[in-house]
Parts: sequence; structure tokens; C-alpha cells
Amino acid sequence: MLASIMEEVGELSREINSLEKYKKKKNDIDEIERISEELADLLFSIICMANYYKIDLVKAFDKIIKKYDKRDLNRWTKRKV
Repeated sequence: MLASIMEEVGELSREINSLEKYKKKKNDIDEIERISEELADLLFSIICMANYYKIDLVKAFDKIIKKYDKRDLNRWTKRKV
């Protein structure tokens, strides 16, 4: 299961490298479409792992959002100079 997630991360990485011109692919298929497919593949693998371990992803995501909200409260606020 973890190998599947790592495989999907690798595929996503290749697509992003192509989009950012680090390593251009030979075919001219829409790069954003390929990235969206790879993100969806990764999300599917993560959901499968969460289901296997009986993890409530909605609850876990809500908890993480609260953590980021607290941590980043003023992170994107323009500072006075």
C-alpha cells in the first residue's frame, strides 16, 4: 500500500518537473490534465490506506486544518514596515 503511494508521488513528481521545465516530456498532452490525474491517483491511494487502517480522514483533515490555522494565523498578513 505504501509502495503504491510512493509510486504515485513519483509519477506526480515527473509531471510537475515536466511542467516546470526541469525535464521536458516528449509528448504534448496537456500537462495540467496529467498532473490532475496523478493527484487523483495519489488521493485514491491515500484514501485506500486510510480505509485499510480505519482512519476517518474527514476528522483527521479537520484536525490538521485547525493546526495550520493556529500556526499560520499571521503568516500571510502584510506586515507594517
